[in-house]
Amino acid sequence: MTTTANDVIYSVLDNNLSRIAGIQGAVLLSNDGIMLSPYLLDRDQAERIAAASSGVAATMRAISREIEGGRVIRQLVEMDDRYLCIVGCGEGSTLIVVTSRKARLGELGGEAVRTAQALGEWLDTPERGQGPAA
Repeated sequence: MTTTANDVIYSVLDNNLSRIAGIQGAVLLSNDGIMLSPYLLDRDQAERIAAASSGVAATMRAISREIEGGRVIRQLVEMDDRYLCIVGCGEGSTLIVVTSRKARLGELGGEAVRTAQALGEWLDTPERGQGPAA
């Protein structure tokens, strides 16, 4: 059986995010808004969330640059019925996590950051067989 990149991404998402009370779903997206991998969301909804959330994430990165705030670690949006957590995930990607209001904010933020770090390390890993430049 061949393991694909999508299988690995889904496994990382499932192993980490399934621990969050009230998890509704997540989307891994490129920083230009392209959905890379959905988790517990239908594809159309995941693509719309990816497109909309990339603008929020880009705005926060621009504000951070303007005030010399460094890397944006996470953003939390509180709604009447949901939480939305936006986390930078390696170079060039972002993780969006959606939960019900049952989620504990510390747990949500912590697991979202740990998941993004795990994905970022995996996404930033060079392919095997690549040697140093001569």
